[in-house]
Amino acid sequence: VQLQASGGGLVQAGGFLRLSCVASGNIFSINRMGWYRQAPGKQRELVAAVTSGRITNYQNSVKDRFTISRDNAKNTVYLQMNSLKPEDTATYYCNADVTESRTGYRDDYWGQGTQVTVSS
Repeated sequence: VQLQASGGGLVQAGGFLRLSCVASGNIFSINRMGWYRQAPGKQRELVAAVTSGRITNYQNSVKDRFTISRDNAKNTVYLQMNSLKPEDTATYYCNADVTESRTGYRDDYWGQGTQVTVSS
């Protein structure tokens, strides 16, 4: 199973970006999908997550600014980020809890990370 993230970039404060992450491989089902971020010198933290039933949860600092969604048919999770702030600057990683086909093996998988930089 591989996760491929895209959509990061450089944006001014108040701007927006949309991150995408596609899962591929021997996938039977994807349970929870999420976005994490890690700024230099800080621990990786959860930004937002969505279950297979589309129940979402967000870090308090991004509520009302970020929206997570998923397309189950495409094995893709999105993060729409509006009203970006300099403190949102970080490397963003997608994560997926995947049950593999054939084996039924279930594990967490991570994408390679995409950089988001918000200038003031």
